[in-house]
Amino acid sequence: MAGFKMKKKQLTHAVFVAPSLLFYSFFLVLPILIGIYYSFTNWNGITRKYSFIGFQNYKKMFTDQRFLRAIRFNIKYAFILIVCILALSIILGLLLNQKIWGKSFFRAAYFFPAVISLITTGLIFNQIYGNVLPELGELLHITFLKKNILASPNTAMYGILITHIWQGVAIPTVLVIAGLQTVPEELKEAAALDGASAFQVFRYITIPFLLPVISMILVLVLKDGLMVYDYVLALTTGGPAGATESITMLLFKQGFEELKFSYAISQAITVAIVIIAVSILQISLTNRKKVYD
Repeated sequence: MAGFKMKKKQLTHAVFVAPSLLFYSFFLVLPILIGIYYSFTNWNGITRKYSFIGFQNYKKMFTDQRFLRAIRFNIKYAFILIVCILALSIILGLLLNQKIWGKSFFRAAYFFPAVISLITTGLIFNQIYGNVLPELGELLHITFLKKNILASPNTAMYGILITHIWQGVAIPTVLVIAGLQTVPEELKEAAALDGASAFQVFRYITIPFLLPVISMILVLVLKDGLMVYDYVLALTTGGPAGATESITMLLFKQGFEELKFSYAISQAITVAIVIIAVSILQISLTNRKKVYD
């Protein structure tokens, strides 16, 4: 009887899981497998005729200066983004975790950018960089404000970064605030009684308890930095002179505008493998140092 009930329970679970598993396989797993197959061909995404060319697409990308430039852009962009968002989220989290007047208001205010769509945010900042700041610079006679930050290949990336950081710091800050709730107050009080400074309490007590949250933030921000597209599309579309052409923007242009579909897929697969490998490495290194209950 017990065995019959167990089998019935398993069958019930299978019935409920089957539709989701079917949709997941059809709309995610199957396209990935088909994409991997096409990455070994010269298909342009339209014609029915194509040839199997093996690893030529994968070999080509490592000598493609345009692809390598996009990779360099994304690495630099992701590094600066991680450093800025991680630092700001910890600072904001610590401040908003204090008993201060208007804490609820400030928590709602800093989270407001997160509810705006990425494209909308990009278009708003495009107007700010192109019209508002130059006018302000003329009015106040501030030289560096007179020029559109997005117009120069040397500064355009930083304009995108400012926009991304402004909107992207909200969710990590929420995670930090949640992580701070797990830090035992008695540990901090005991450390303070033993003469530990505020920095020492933060360094040796708070940070170890925040490591799981920091690990999650690093993975999320790394993905956002390496897959940035919406901000680039709304602000520069990859310009000027290709200085802000991210890997995702490059993939879109090559796949749908230049009809190099199979080549774009091979690039996407390579980048995905790198992101997965870096994320696994980062999580494993962080897990060695985090505090376990």
